[in-house]
Amino acid sequence: MSANRPAAVVVLAAGEGTRMKSATPKVLHALCGRSLVGHVVAASRELSPEHLVVVVGHAREQVSAHLAEIDAEVRTAVQHEQNGTGHAVRMGLEELSDSGVALDGTVIVVCGDTPLLTGETLQRLAAAHDADGNAVTVLSAEVPDATGYGRIVREDATGAVTAIVEHKDATDAQRAIREINSGVFAFDAQLLTDALGKVRTDNSQGEEYLTDVLGILREAGHRVGACVAGDHREIVGINNRVQLAEARRLLNERLLERAMLSGVTVVDPATTWIDVTVTFEPDALVHPGTQLLGATHLATDAEVGPDSRLTDTTVGRGAVVSFTVAQGAEIGARANVGPYTYLRPGTRLGAKAKAGTYVEMKNATIGEGTKVPHLSYVGDATIGEQTNIGAASVFVNYDGVNKHHTTIGSHCRTGADNMLVAPVTIGDGAYTAAGSVITKDVPPGSLAVARGQQRNIEGWVARKRPGSAAARAAEAARREDEGQP
Repeated sequence: MSANRPAAVVVLAAGEGTRMKSATPKVLHALCGRSLVGHVVAASRELSPEHLVVVVGHAREQVSAHLAEIDAEVRTAVQHEQNGTGHAVRMGLEELSDSGVALDGTVIVVCGDTPLLTGETLQRLAAAHDADGNAVTVLSAEVPDATGYGRIVREDATGAVTAIVEHKDATDAQRAIREINSGVFAFDAQLLTDALGKVRTDNSQGEEYLTDVLGILREAGHRVGACVAGDHREIVGINNRVQLAEARRLLNERLLERAMLSGVTVVDPATTWIDVTVTFEPDALVHPGTQLLGATHLATDAEVGPDSRLTDTTVGRGAVVSFTVAQGAEIGARANVGPYTYLRPGTRLGAKAKAGTYVEMKNATIGEGTKVPHLSYVGDATIGEQTNIGAASVFVNYDGVNKHHTTIGSHCRTGADNMLVAPVTIGDGAYTAAGSVITKDVPPGSLAVARGQQRNIEGWVARKRPGSAAARAAEAARREDEGQP
């Protein structure tokens, strides 16, 4: 076990977040592919804590269900009434003690609305706490403008924290301090438990403040220290949609920088958005206006964009994807997709395959080298290798009740404006004529023609549209053919 591995991490996520003005609980608002609390849980997991407890309150059923989805090992503790941060931590510790857990070591307390906080910073906090032998260590930050924040007041000689002074209570000298309290702490577990029992509620809010623990421990002769975060933006909490958008931008910049330093070319970071779960291989290329979401992966030499949105999609080596929306798709090596293409879940494009302009695919497996160049819908289908699907083709897969499958073999050529009415099979090497409605299986090597005979009705325009521009043009053409002036 790591020397700095905490006994527990307690995440405070019970608040309502009224300033979000949303039916969605604040900690469930998302940025870059995770909820606010999801980001905090992921960072906390990097510490490998023995126990991870999230204190829930407002909309606790919804928040607890979300936590169970993202991390099955997370414990939840309920704060039925929001009686302050100290009370919330006490609820978290009681959840552990009621389960027979005897905490020995460090307890890290973090806020559930700080999505930019990294596991690396939490590890530095835990290491500093152990190295300095503190009873409590505050994660602090030096900010350009400390207005409104609690100031960290230190002893000149030792650097120990003597107080956290709120802005409204600070002197002019204290307000000049730029080091602020983040609300993230490392505690000695036993000392924290004892001190929480001594926290009073004789304050303007009638609540148990976690920050009061620092004074209690210091008065008892214990050392209170602080660890300064490397980037003050990590400690930013989210209270409204403006702050949510700003945090999303900051996290996106961090993710793009990581991608570029690993060998990815991002042409315009200002218009490129990615989730934390997106992965890349070196020499992938991302053009402007692109969103890469979910479990999307770009292989080496893959080229995506401009103006594309890929969700849970794999792009193979050397594939080119432009002006495309794709969800749950697999795009093979050196395949070509776009422009203006929609790949829905279950689409599997083989190597060197093509899904071209104004093509929509769903639950379709497309073989190597097969092309669906333009203006077509391919749904619930399997197509073999080196086949060409004519323009304006529709795979008619739905009978109003059930979906049906179409199978087309390898080296086939289907004509333009085909309706392929499933269930139907077209064998290897078969052709279909343009304008056909294919309702029966086509044997290998056959030509299927399924269209009415053309019939020309002479003089129809002159009789039915006399005096029209079409009638005058037809009459002029007749005279020219007959050599008349």
